[in-house]
Amino acid sequence: MSVRDLVGPLLTLTVLLLAFTLVTASSSYKSAEEAVRAEAHAVDNLAEVAEYAPKAQRDRLQADVICYARAVRAHEWPAMADGNSSNVASTWSTDFREAFKGMPEHSSFGMLVSADNQRAKARQDRLAESTPALPSLIFWFLLVTMTVTVIALGLCLPRKNNKAQLSALVLVTALLAATLVITRDAEQPFGGAIDVKSTALADVENQASRPFLAGRSAYHLPCDAQGTRTVSS
Repeated sequence: MSVRDLVGPLLTLTVLLLAFTLVTASSSYKSAEEAVRAEAHAVDNLAEVAEYAPKAQRDRLQADVICYARAVRAHEWPAMADGNSSNVASTWSTDFREAFKGMPEHSSFGMLVSADNQRAKARQDRLAESTPALPSLIFWFLLVTMTVTVIALGLCLPRKNNKAQLSALVLVTALLAATLVITRDAEQPFGGAIDVKSTALADVENQASRPFLAGRSAYHLPCDAQGTRTVSS
């Protein structure tokens, strides 16, 4: 069996592996975008449902929603590049539940708990999507397969007058490497060059902040611009 006999199966294996990893990475990136939109919708819904709560809990919950959105964007988004969460964002998740304790018999209690459960689930889905869907072993195996394939193709080139074939080999190598890099980047939807943005949560923060602060000119949010707690809720 010559080297040429091995090139066909190697190319087929490389293409199949690249296709598999690319499809998986694209699916992971899409799921991350959907998780962010779902969380933004859940946070917005929580702020709207809080309107039915008693005044004290209403102000506290709506302020917590603003601070939560700020904390997620400023603290949790960078942490997700390494697959981690943020304790600053968790502070406001805890404060939601603390506010519920003062109104167990109120008619809006069930709606608020349900809205917060949806927010918590959406956050868990977002955090789950921050970790790669494919193990690193698969990428290393793919890299080795690509290397062997390129070497095998190089051995099949003619010794003389091979400029056209050599140029084609360089182009194929560059395309394979670029595909692998793009796939790896898409596998890290919150830390790569084509990362998922926090635009949806920023919109929710702005929508909640304008009417809340406009109607409460003397009210001070319990957090700074980055969502870090400054005063007691």
